[in-house]
Amino acid sequence: MEALECIKTRRSVRRYTDEPISDEQIMQIIDYAKLAPTWKNTQTLSYIVVRDKEVISKIKEECLLGFEHNVKTLDKCHTLVLLVQKNGICGYEKDGSFSTSKGTGWEMFDAGIAAMTFCLAAHEMGIGSCIQGVFDDSKVAQIIGLEEGKTVAALIPIGKPKFEPDPTPRKDTAELIKFI
Repeated sequence: MEALECIKTRRSVRRYTDEPISDEQIMQIIDYAKLAPTWKNTQTLSYIVVRDKEVISKIKEECLLGFEHNVKTLDKCHTLVLLVQKNGICGYEKDGSFSTSKGTGWEMFDAGIAAMTFCLAAHEMGIGSCIQGVFDDSKVAQIIGLEEGKTVAALIPIGKPKFEPDPTPRKDTAELIKFI
């Protein structure tokens, strides 16, 4: 699939078949996702692949802050990828001061780029994904035993799509651009 076609056709997938995603497929997706640019090439992002149904269920029941849409998605997923960031590096200078007025915003900026790169690579391989941001990251960290100094930046359920979601309406390009 060509890059522009991949961007154009990728959708958030929330319903999956029972077909498993292999370790090799996940490794291949992450092999592409790791190419996402990061602040000063710090490469502070990593991935935790959760297949344990009890752990997924615990995250679903205790961490989704009542957001029913995400609860339903985790009900249907057999593989949940946690995008993890190392804190205090992206956007910081060696002395600990911020490099720009964006402060800690660079950490999530890098995580967003990595999440989308992950999802585009998955889509290229026929694997559906959905980036979830409504969750209690400290509670997820507690459930999975995440080491101190790291934060779960996003939940990304993945699986073979049960069906191809329709495109969602987008604003007209003219509304989004201003030339100066």
